[in-house]
Amino acid sequence: MFSLVRRRVDLLCNSCTKCLISCPRTCSGDTSKNNRDGKNLPKPSTAGKYLREVLHMVINKRLVTGMIPPDHVLRFRHPQQLEEELDLSIGESGISKAEVVKTMKHVIDYSVKTCSPFMRNQLYGGADEIGLAASWLTDALNTNQHTYEVAPLFILYERAVVKKVLTLLGWDAGDGITAPGGAMANMYALPLARYKFFPDVKEKGMAHLKSLTIFTSQDSHYFVWKAAHWLGLGTENIVEVKTDKGGRMIPSVLEEEIREAKRKGKRPFLVNATSGTTVLGAMDPLEPISEICQSHDLWLHVDGAWGGSLLMSEKRRHLLKGVEAADSFTWNPYKMLGVPIQCSFFLTRHQGLLLECNAASATYLFQKDKFYDVSYDTGDKSIQCGRKVDAFKFWLMWKAHGDRGFQNLVENIFHCARYIRERMSDREGFRLVNPEGNVEEHCPNICFWYIPSSLRGLEETPDWFSRLHKVAPELKRRMLTKGSLMVSYQPLPHKGLVNFFRLTLTSTPRLTHEHMDFILDEFDALGSDIQIS
Repeated sequence: MFSLVRRRVDLLCNSCTKCLISCPRTCSGDTSKNNRDGKNLPKPSTAGKYLREVLHMVINKRLVTGMIPPDHVLRFRHPQQLEEELDLSIGESGISKAEVVKTMKHVIDYSVKTCSPFMRNQLYGGADEIGLAASWLTDALNTNQHTYEVAPLFILYERAVVKKVLTLLGWDAGDGITAPGGAMANMYALPLARYKFFPDVKEKGMAHLKSLTIFTSQDSHYFVWKAAHWLGLGTENIVEVKTDKGGRMIPSVLEEEIREAKRKGKRPFLVNATSGTTVLGAMDPLEPISEICQSHDLWLHVDGAWGGSLLMSEKRRHLLKGVEAADSFTWNPYKMLGVPIQCSFFLTRHQGLLLECNAASATYLFQKDKFYDVSYDTGDKSIQCGRKVDAFKFWLMWKAHGDRGFQNLVENIFHCARYIRERMSDREGFRLVNPEGNVEEHCPNICFWYIPSSLRGLEETPDWFSRLHKVAPELKRRMLTKGSLMVSYQPLPHKGLVNFFRLTLTSTPRLTHEHMDFILDEFDALGSDIQIS
């Protein structure tokens, strides 16, 4: 992108070759200089001055993935400290350019640097440079993904991505749409399933229906509870299905829970399976689950927000075997593949059902007598009106990297996951939550306890585990205070697990063995002397 900007600047202005790239100031516009056509240039407008400042800061602060990473992941301040340091008030009069620039610098200084290889706190990392360039472009164009007339190219890019993903899922036909995040994308499955089984619910509501029951694993994402509340299904109609030690839904337990719900007079209608659980990274066994759904006439939704990226690897794709029998699927390529947030897809093999279920037919947007093919007006399939053109950045990255490029990204993640698990197994102070687990059978979530020197070699009584539970919060406090590393922690009460760390590996920036070694060394440096009474 930056080479293109340089060429454009060269065409416009011979008086300052550094204009948009390394100089944050607006050029003086010397009209004695000629452009390549020999014509005098007019004095340039001051428009774009803030964009020049931002571009200069982004590059100078090394916020573009692929550069030498910033020195710190973050500079932590407590909320009250930042409230005192920053002027958050909004007054009647505006502020100067200098004050605007100062605010942008504050944002960079105190924000988490996701482009650092040591920001391993969430299920995402830095942004791919091509995706970032595409994201800037779409924000500059500031258009809306609801009708072809206002977003002609972006409608086509979304359709192209949806078509490609449908093929990866093994579906001959289907439909799809972008949504603002994985939770919202997953939520699409519930009204769609409800509408398929009970189409009159759109007009008559829920009052005449039995208690519609949802089945999901103990380790699934919390969107299910939010969706049950929002849709009026009720959280009491969610059945949590037991999982095995690795966090995978147990099909035999699912079968029994469905039968039990029927005995109670409820109406089972949807099973939510997970390909890549949030904490353990588990991949539910989709084949037996799909067979159960077919035998009971249930909608099978697969939450592949995290693990969907394994579709890009021929070596990993078998972990989603059975997805071809699912009714719907969610994927967030921004998580593992480095697409800038947000970029989430909901897909279904039931062509036309999205439109039937969600259409409101607003005549000021979706006129049927337009002069072009109105099937390209995709907005009525969505529960939103305003919708960002999120598919383009993913399409451009995919076009640039190709299937093989994305596969290489995924394989490098697993290469690093294998390496760090092996190092943890051999290193004092680190204990894997599931040492018998195989990293080849789940997503690259590395779950472990860090045991400081004061707790090593002691009898592991309930009191010992109670003390171990307190290690992670203290180590995380030290981590954030120093700003060198970010790794999340959590307990899993339903498995009897006290606080442990979850290290998540993503593709962007590209991780190495050296990065993994630094993480292990930093845990020792920050945590070995922790004393818990």
